[in-house]
Amino acid sequence: MVALVSRTGREFQRYDDEGRRQVVGCIPYRYKTGKSPSHEAMDDSQDLEVLLISSQKSHAMLFPKGGWEMDESMKEAAKRETMEEAGVEGNVESQLGKWFFKSKSHDAIYEGYMFPLLVEKQLDIWPEKHVRQRKWMTVDEAREVCQPLWMKEALDRLVRRLRQEEEEELKARHESFLRSHRCRLLICNKMEKSG
Repeated sequence: MVALVSRTGREFQRYDDEGRRQVVGCIPYRYKTGKSPSHEAMDDSQDLEVLLISSQKSHAMLFPKGGWEMDESMKEAAKRETMEEAGVEGNVESQLGKWFFKSKSHDAIYEGYMFPLLVEKQLDIWPEKHVRQRKWMTVDEAREVCQPLWMKEALDRLVRRLRQEEEEELKARHESFLRSHRCRLLICNKMEKSG
């Protein structure tokens, strides 16, 4: 059951040693064709989609993010914020990085952390459904419309990571094929010599 109310208030917010508010967020992603990138080389302009949401204060598009609270881990906060703001759930993967950015609504510098979230479920009803729009986009479209530069950098890091994982998977498959092929050749050679 999804809580239909977002957390509010800042009394439980985390701040770093310099007094900067700490925020966490996710880049929700999926593969448009339903296939994982290991089936063929990933073309991020075609296969990979990311979910952006509208800002509450404007029509600017961005990735879901919000305050990291004292009673939750960083990943728990990122997952909660993503469900509250974008209405999706899934697996939060390892951190993409840490950024410092200036808040547009407050005259303050924030410390932000972003994580990839491989979407497993898209909800029809979520806490901020009536105050935000959500839209799946290709990576190229997201780079065009996502306004915060630090979020664009996080997106680039996600794409590089997914490409690297794809390359490693293809290399491992190729090496496995070569090993099995060598074994077959050895067996055939032994059979020829003994026969």
